[in-house]
Amino acid sequence: MTRRILLVNGPNLNLLGSREPEVYGTATLADVEKITAAAAEAAGFEIRALQSNHEGVLIDAIHAAREDCAAIIINPGGLTHTSVSLRDALTGVALPFAEVHISDVYAREDFRHHSYLHDVAAVRVIGEGVDGYASAVRQLAALIA
Repeated sequence: MTRRILLVNGPNLNLLGSREPEVYGTATLADVEKITAAAAEAAGFEIRALQSNHEGVLIDAIHAAREDCAAIIINPGGLTHTSVSLRDALTGVALPFAEVHISDVYAREDFRHHSYLHDVAAVRVIGEGVDGYASAVRQLAALIA
């Protein structure tokens, strides 16, 4: 079995550390990738990380993951609430995936309460800050062990 997890961060997550620190904290995207990679290494996996503000780039990466990844961790950002295409890509590759949100989306604006991924994700980590990425790694690793 491939021991790689694709880490996907969607629109605006490149602004972590400076965008709304009262909501998302001060950790940067580089910090997220380091935290995730460390948790993956501890579980015997490696991480391939991607961030894009473009939905098609995310979908192409998800499609490619079926060739060499065992699972996917995704923080889809605002696409959570709008993208049927992202959902279709994730279900289409048939890899277990974790949906991660740094903030508690259910304690925020009403439009953030709906996720197109929630019911098809193998793992959901909501509102644990950037440590939620490590939690997602551990839960996925246990699931696919």
